[in-house]
Amino acid sequence: MSQANGRKSIFITGAASGMGRETARLFAREGWFVGAYDLQEGLLASLRDEIGGDNGLFGRLDVTDREAYRAAIATFAEATGGRMDILFNNAGIGRGGPYEDMAWEDVMAVINVNLVGVISGVHLALPLLKATPGSLCFSTSSSSATFGMAGIAVYSATKHAVKGFTEALSIEMKAHGVRVADTLPGLIDTPLLPDEAKEAAPKEGMWRLVPATAVAEAVWGAYHTDKIHWYVPPELHEFDTQATAAPEAVRDAMAASGGVLGGAENQAQPS
Repeated sequence: MSQANGRKSIFITGAASGMGRETARLFAREGWFVGAYDLQEGLLASLRDEIGGDNGLFGRLDVTDREAYRAAIATFAEATGGRMDILFNNAGIGRGGPYEDMAWEDVMAVINVNLVGVISGVHLALPLLKATPGSLCFSTSSSSATFGMAGIAVYSATKHAVKGFTEALSIEMKAHGVRVADTLPGLIDTPLLPDEAKEAAPKEGMWRLVPATAVAEAVWGAYHTDKIHWYVPPELHEFDTQATAAPEAVRDAMAASGGVLGGAENQAQPS
């Protein structure tokens, strides 16, 4: 008998804190077997203490290390009897600033973690997802994938790419019974968000501060429906529609505001 003992299972990257941690907590409470992976080993240990060692796997994983990723998935497969009901590509970093001032090493780090790490993880996990009836491939995109935001140009580019990747795979994987979806979070309240940013956040509207549990609930909702994009909060869908219909107007409004929304998004990431 596998360690999961017949339970449904979720593999989460970036699971030690923020949105990933809240997702691990929620699914554990619902009786799922949780694979929690991150670079922050101390926080992973505390998550293991909270959830219980019999209810998951907790391991260090650099999503840019393909062989380490392959090994983590293989270990997870052994523990679940070859199942993966959800792959949650959540790991991400948010280095920013004016693009012209960014060090090239930071540019490539954002691309390698936020985009290549997602593409690599999906590629490695697909055999398990295809072997699991009703499985879901879920990724963290961003509200900066609604319209590119000043101060986080490379971050925005990776999140636009994740959104497009999600849409393309949602078509391709339909033939295999694998659903593909993403979340586009706005300003999320996590321990990494500075207190001054929390205090400056508006009290209402699409850029209000939202708890990380809202993203966990989006992952849960995505498993139980066929919806592709999960906006957190939901009002961000309206902004996405506006940005598509009138990109010049959105550009001019954001330029006039000094890129304030971009600054808020940058402080909210990584989750």
